Amino acid sequence: MVTPAAARIHIGILIALRVLSGLGEGAMVPASEAMIARWTAPRHFSTVAGTIIVGEDTGVIVGLFLAGILCDYGFAGGWPSVFYVFGMVGCVWFVCWCFICYSSPYTHPRISKVELEYFERMIGAEDLARHPPTPWKKILTSVPVWALAAVFFAECWLFYGLMTSLPLYMHDVLGLNMTHLGVLSAIPFVGTIISAPITCLVVDWLRAPGRLSTGVVRKVSCFAGLMLCDICLVIIWFVGCNRALAVLNFFVLLVCDGIVINCVTANQLDLAPLHAGKLMGLTNTVAILGGILQPLVVSAMTAQQSTRSTWQGVFFVTAVVNTFGALVFVIFGSGNRQSWAD
Repeated sequence: MVTPAAARIHIGILIALRVLSGLGEGAMVPASEAMIARWTAPRHFSTVAGTIIVGEDTGVIVGLFLAGILCDYGFAGGWPSVFYVFGMVGCVWFVCWCFICYSSPYTHPRISKVELEYFERMIGAEDLARHPPTPWKKILTSVPVWALAAVFFAECWLFYGLMTSLPLYMHDVLGLNMTHLGVLSAIPFVGTIISAPITCLVVDWLRAPGRLSTGVVRKVSCFAGLMLCDICLVIIWFVGCNRALAVLNFFVLLVCDGIVINCVTANQLDLAPLHAGKLMGLTNTVAILGGILQPLVVSAMTAQQSTRSTWQGVFFVTAVVNTFGALVFVIFGSGNRQSWAD
């Protein structure tokens, strides 16, 4: 909420505030993973973790739309109202969070006896209460953890890369003007919001006792999702400059990306539920590097000319990263609770 004032005072203060904001937001994903471990039955890990991530993606899309409206019609000169409104929403959310959410069922003052017995039965009284020391050496030398980090890196390279680069592609190659750019570049991301919760429900059903193992389901969904994304990345060349087909293809691509969500958001809980927050912090840090590096690669490849052929090179690199991440996870990943998890 103080960002507009900081922007008027000095750019250094503005940058410092954005860094502080990033540090605060960086803790939210690992914290939510730790909460899931103590508030969710293992058979529902995929559904709950996937739904939370979809909430984040939905917030990005809604935020982009609202920011545009507030910039044009908002108070306080337009763009400052974006920070005031979003800041107030964050404050209200924080108050609700403090009142409703607690670290575990054992620490919640308003939980009923029936609810507490359910969590003890589904999760285990020992897992609900224990806070074992973190085996950092074993985590950092765990092959399944780094396999998960590799596929998480590939997924973020794809998803956040499209989030930052798709508007540029649509402007330079498809020739869209700014009026249509915001809407048409946001539409494909609805695909992930639709497919991820459905896929997570199916995954949890498939890995129920008597069906398939968690490891098999995670690996198949991960490999299938990323390979389908690669096919869509190749199809972009054949679509050419047809705007309707291009938007449709990107929509299908992100539907396929939604299939991978169950793996990159819930496998930490499979490996070590009591350390899921730390595992998410580690793997998410590696993954975010993909979202940082992808725009740099795009800039290097399109600096001289931003044409259809140079962009196809960008999409080919993305397909290679996807394939690498998928193969690493299929070969070295795991869906089993690790020996060091307890």
